[in-house]
Amino acid sequence: MNENLRKKLPIIEHTKVWLSISLILIIIAVGAILVRGLNYGIDFIGGSVVTIDLHQTFDTKDIKQITDSFDKSADITYTGKQKHEVVISTKVSLTNRQQKRLFSKFQKKYHLDQKDLVSVENITASVGNETSRNTIIASIVAVVLMLIYITIRFEFYFGLSAVLALVHDIVIVIGVYALFQIQVNSPFIAAILTILGYSINDTIVVFDRIRENEGLLGISTEAELDNLVDVSITQTMRRSINTVATTLVAIVALYIFAVDAIRDFALPLIVGIASGCYSSIFVASPLWVIFQKKSARSKFNSKSQKNRNRQRTKRRHVEKIEV
Repeated sequence: MNENLRKKLPIIEHTKVWLSISLILIIIAVGAILVRGLNYGIDFIGGSVVTIDLHQTFDTKDIKQITDSFDKSADITYTGKQKHEVVISTKVSLTNRQQKRLFSKFQKKYHLDQKDLVSVENITASVGNETSRNTIIASIVAVVLMLIYITIRFEFYFGLSAVLALVHDIVIVIGVYALFQIQVNSPFIAAILTILGYSINDTIVVFDRIRENEGLLGISTEAELDNLVDVSITQTMRRSINTVATTLVAIVALYIFAVDAIRDFALPLIVGIASGCYSSIFVASPLWVIFQKKSARSKFNSKSQKNRNRQRTKRRHVEKIEV
């Protein structure tokens, strides 16, 4: 036997440990969602976006002193090549009068002209509801298409295991949004879809190796099934960890050095990609083994039942002849 087929880590025998860790993380995530809720941004619940050219760099604390009287949860960012334009996003839809009052305070503090009010945009709640609906539809469609693709390329239990691992990752990421009260805005959609794609790619690599090794090792007992998956995971684990590590280096750098808006996008990505790597190795593959064993036992029990039924039929037939 090839030496690489002998080397393995005892992954499957500790399935209860891996799934217990995942269950604990999911309980924490769901608890955070239920207790703290999601901090929806204006992309989902509506509000106003005001852009003002201050002609100078600014401190967010100074801007907050002005905006707190209108919306204490207002999000402050900047735009422009020189970072002189402040972008104020409020969850409250500002009336024309409130917009004028807000800008007048900036005029007094920063000595601005009327032309320095770059833009004012109101986002209605109906637009936010449409965004929420589109996000849910996009995620569901992506998951269903992945299930269909994996079922066609591999088999149904591979697809089911992969989808459950994806649900595991998404619940944990949404829990991070709730736990740290990160605003759920348009970047949330990008983060979720990015994590879905990254996680499923890692899972398919492991499943592809399982299918490849199945032809080499063969499966006739449950012990051989465990061995097959342990060997396959061991062969792909280094690749998975190295890929995740190099990706996380770039995202962590973004989180450390970027502005707050980028950090709010980077943190869920860090958690999601790490969770995706974990679920590909310690969730999806063990789940596939569980499904395979249950399916095999079900087929065995079905055959046993058919044999028993045949035996009963034969006995009845013999009894009738004797009578």
